[in-house]
Amino acid sequence: MAEPNARPEVWLGIDLGTQSVRVLAVDAAGATHGSGAGRLRSHRNGPRHEQDPEHWWSAVRTACRQALDGVPGASVRGVAVCATSGTILLADRTGRPLTPGLMYDDSRAVEEAPRAAEAGADLWERLGHRPQPSWALPKLLWLLGHHPRLPAGARLLHQADYIGARLTGGPVATDSSHALKTGYDLEHEAWPTALLEDLRIPAGLLPKAVRPGTALGAVCAEAAESTGIPEGTPLVAGMTDGCAAQISAGALEPGAWNSVLGTTLVLKGVTARRLRDPLGVVYSHRAPDGNWLPGGASSTGAGVLSRAFPGRNLATLDARAQRYEPSSLVTYPLASRGERFPFLAPEAEGFTLGARHRAPEADYHASLLQGVAFVERLCFDYLGLLGAPLDGPVTLTGGGARSRYWCQLRADVLARPLGLPDNAEAALGMAVLARAGTSTPLSTTARDMVRLRAVVEPRPERTRRLLESHLELVDALEERGWLPTAVARHARRRAHL
Repeated sequence: MAEPNARPEVWLGIDLGTQSVRVLAVDAAGATHGSGAGRLRSHRNGPRHEQDPEHWWSAVRTACRQALDGVPGASVRGVAVCATSGTILLADRTGRPLTPGLMYDDSRAVEEAPRAAEAGADLWERLGHRPQPSWALPKLLWLLGHHPRLPAGARLLHQADYIGARLTGGPVATDSSHALKTGYDLEHEAWPTALLEDLRIPAGLLPKAVRPGTALGAVCAEAAESTGIPEGTPLVAGMTDGCAAQISAGALEPGAWNSVLGTTLVLKGVTARRLRDPLGVVYSHRAPDGNWLPGGASSTGAGVLSRAFPGRNLATLDARAQRYEPSSLVTYPLASRGERFPFLAPEAEGFTLGARHRAPEADYHASLLQGVAFVERLCFDYLGLLGAPLDGPVTLTGGGARSRYWCQLRADVLARPLGLPDNAEAALGMAVLARAGTSTPLSTTARDMVRLRAVVEPRPERTRRLLESHLELVDALEERGWLPTAVARHARRRAHL
């Protein structure tokens, strides 16, 4: 790890979230020298979710000035931007917005998604994913249908592209990570020209795409005046916010995985080859070095706790739950109807095996914590069945990682050590990428800048007892017809190793 410096060089990471923009100024040893935030406002109406792109820029200006307050301008060496995946707008040739920003979860394109899926069936089969109404490509079709007379030179911008253009003073290439949900072919590293023609997307509407970490330009004088970022600072192509968080967790070499436990559970890892998933529940981004970043999102997660125990002190419940290992109940804890990973079952619903009405509430709470951990293990089972390497380090991030007991329980169920990063903010991931893009390889840079605050070791005697309940859940999911038999068999083999 690099040593701290009294007047170090710093790199800026800009993270455009849903409710705010976060900016961090970070040195080569991973120490934060400045941070800032700017609020964002949304407009929601049913399936529609929009933001004003000008507000993005205003929040970036505010957050950058806060982060750079007290940081010598000459020490800033680079900047990178991450944003929400699938957020787009249309702009004129000067970059002025022609439409609001359609956000990552805007799902108005319900008629356009099947059209995009049918037209690109062969492409989606090869790439292993399929456009959903919230993806950028269907939303682009919706925009074109409602804005048929675009001015000459109009173009699509992803959220990060818009900020990049404001920083440099002119159009910038998009990064392949943000472009994935717009239909970019990560395998061939090109826009699928034939598909775009079939969908009647005008030639020239889509930006040039490059790998993350590629130099896009430099901060212009006007942006320097607005943000405090020195003029001439290199701008490096970023990644989506999920990939940025993976960088900040240090999961960057084949076999490494980051498990993000928030309202739902998301696993993201690294493979040398793209995983081919017949169920379509795993899809991959691509890293700057050409490795693949597979991931999947389950419908289980910490959201089940606030729903089961609204307003309760979960730390107190955690302490009481430790007496129930394993719980007398086996719970499949879905945060919402339908499962997306490690199997696809839109009709799936949560359930509990055992006499829940007679169980103490701490026992039921324990079954929820354990149930999420069992699904997490099943996710790894499925990734292993697809051929993913699972022998690298695993880190835990997200709100669920704040519970030390839950982290211990997850280590016991997974039967492996789990690292807890000191700072898992997406803005840190972009600071790491900004430095890598201007100097050293990403994995090497991350080893210097990403710090672990703790490593949780598994307790083998607890693992044996907990896996009995895990296999009860596997049996129940298979019996309901949701979990494919091949996955269930693989899970049983791994549990008996």
